[in-house]
Amino acid sequence: MERVLTDVVALENRDLGRNLTHGMLDLLGKAIVTGQYADRPFPTEAEIAVAHGVSRSVTREAVKMLTAKGLVSARPRQGTIVQPASSWNLFDTDVLRWLLDRKFSVELLQQFNQLRIGIEPEAAALAALYHTEQDMVAIEAGLARMAAAERSYDDPLDADIAFHVAVLRASRNPFYAQFQSVVETALRTSIRFTNRIKGRSANIADHAAVAVAIAARDADGARDAMRRLIGDVLSLIAEA
Repeated sequence: MERVLTDVVALENRDLGRNLTHGMLDLLGKAIVTGQYADRPFPTEAEIAVAHGVSRSVTREAVKMLTAKGLVSARPRQGTIVQPASSWNLFDTDVLRWLLDRKFSVELLQQFNQLRIGIEPEAAALAALYHTEQDMVAIEAGLARMAAAERSYDDPLDADIAFHVAVLRASRNPFYAQFQSVVETALRTSIRFTNRIKGRSANIADHAAVAVAIAARDADGARDAMRRLIGDVLSLIAEA
């Protein structure tokens, strides 16, 4: 019994350390992305530890994670240096979330959807060629959730994201599937913005056209339908 209690305490301490590390990561990462270190040096690990009341090991691990995301770099005799935005890993979901958390940028939203139009139409075409029965069930479930959301029986944002993620997975290409986290993170801002402009939720008919083409294994039709869907978003952003 004593051994079990010891193991539980050890597990809780490890989880606490992990939570502290990710808490520091989130705090420091958001500060960097929002420009809080634009005109002042990044603090040392010792300074961060003292300022936030955490151990040096927690601070050190958080800084290592920031380095892996391209936000900072360590240089001999210069300490930790904040990197320019061009060095940041924009495909990292934390970095993308911090970018979207800062002052809203229509330009960033436009750039994201330009990326989407280079990825999702081709993913839809591949889905038409290679989807499984299970993939089609997931796509149709996403569409059904969107219809339910129109009647206030589901969350319109989550339903829309579920549809797009299902299409990426149905491509049966692991590289396209890797964009799932990026698309899911950034769509939350994109959909909120475009729905606010239109005064309504996403166009279910446009999404249904994608699903119908995929089900029919019509690659060109699926590609065109998804391109029209995202093109409509880009037009709304341009008008805004």
